[in-house]
Amino acid sequence: MDPGDGDFEAFVAAHGPRLLRVAWLLTGDAHLAEDLLQSTLAKVWPKWARIAGDRPEAYVRKALVHTHASWWRRRWRGELPYGELPESAGAVDAYAHVDLEQSLAAAVRALPVRQRAVVVLRYFEDLSVEETAATLGCATGTVKSQSARALRTLRAALPVSVSVEGGDRRG
Repeated sequence: MDPGDGDFEAFVAAHGPRLLRVAWLLTGDAHLAEDLLQSTLAKVWPKWARIAGDRPEAYVRKALVHTHASWWRRRWRGELPYGELPESAGAVDAYAHVDLEQSLAAAVRALPVRQRAVVVLRYFEDLSVEETAATLGCATGTVKSQSARALRTLRAALPVSVSVEGGDRRG
């Protein structure tokens, strides 16, 4: 049985960019994200004939999250250098959104692996609580509690003027 009959290539062409974005959100590094996606696709390719018919994107996304978690458990997490960003000099900062995106990305990368997976799946991939729980192989209550902890951590890590839900706290 040859799983590479064209369906797999079509799937990767159609869903690869979105899956790469999920991988980048999980790893926080473009090169690691590419490696993670490639490793995951290499794992699912031999099983493609079996999984191609029933929601293959969900299957591959779940494999992506599990592969990342296994990498995370094996990786040495030593000292991570970071520093405070300097305050903006002008009254209107044309690049404030870039600073916010980088702050948010750094805050998401600092989350524990389970909370990061929940945030990526729930808020960046827009999955429901039930879909997230199914992807992670846990209870819906676990998704809710991990989500609440992650949002609390992100609120503390973001600038005061920005809410995690997307509003402006200044009124």
